[in-house]
Amino acid sequence: MPVTNSCVNGTFNNLDRVLKEASMEDKTVILTTLNDAWAEPGSIFDVFLESFKRGNGTHKLLDHLVIVALDHKAYVRCLKLHPHCYALLTQGTDFSGEADFMSADYLQMMWRRIDFLREVLEKGYSLIFTDTDIMWLRDPFPRFYTDADFQIACDYFGGNPSDRNNAPNGGFTYVKSNNRTVEFYKFWYRSREQYPGKHDQDVLNEIKMDPFLDEIGLRMKFLDTAYFGGFCQASRDLNLVCTMHANCCVGLDNKIHDLKILLDDWRQYMKPLPNANPSLSWSVPQDCKGSFNKPHHHHKQQD
Repeated sequence: MPVTNSCVNGTFNNLDRVLKEASMEDKTVILTTLNDAWAEPGSIFDVFLESFKRGNGTHKLLDHLVIVALDHKAYVRCLKLHPHCYALLTQGTDFSGEADFMSADYLQMMWRRIDFLREVLEKGYSLIFTDTDIMWLRDPFPRFYTDADFQIACDYFGGNPSDRNNAPNGGFTYVKSNNRTVEFYKFWYRSREQYPGKHDQDVLNEIKMDPFLDEIGLRMKFLDTAYFGGFCQASRDLNLVCTMHANCCVGLDNKIHDLKILLDDWRQYMKPLPNANPSLSWSVPQDCKGSFNKPHHHHKQQD
């Protein structure tokens, strides 16, 4: 069972308090999850926070970011770097190491996340969920659809935001808190039993056409990769990009390597030089390219 109210590392770990302190005026929060392997100094977490500081109009959004730590060491690291940390500790489960894509630990971690997001929605908070391997380069709010309950980034976007044949990526979602989204998240979580061995994104692909979504009136939209890009389908115009995701990539070291290059590309773009190259584009993916077929070094919990 998750520990929702406890003293962790000398800090009173209370979800309601953390959400309230991080909330925007309209009760919206930004959430990401973090474990020890991704929280080590020089790892993804550092690059993630740096993107908010380097992005155009994104620094202020750090005030509304809640880091959901999945193990004790990640929580301790978060407390050193960020004001809004919550320890989502699950008794009897160790989420501290780098979980192989689609391993039992990986699947359990992904489904724990879906259930937690449902809990946040039930508390009346709208949310942006972002994976930690997503670089925030511009404020995404102007690019969200005003008439959607649930909007999600894509690995591949076909051009129509209402077309459920788009290939969604669960690493970036904007969800408004209402009865429709709460019921949807409950349905999504329940559906894991119908599709055993599949992660949340694959199950979403299975249920996105389900009549139940129309019965509850859920308004679903898919986000254009021109604004919300990734290594699967990059946002080609640096004048438009809001976020870039190290998707279509496995291996923590591969992600870190390419995301650091991505931030270097962004720095070059942001330089106010009179002869700046208007056709500047991404130098990535590099190590991420073909990473599914390459062995990679595992990051385990550090004693």
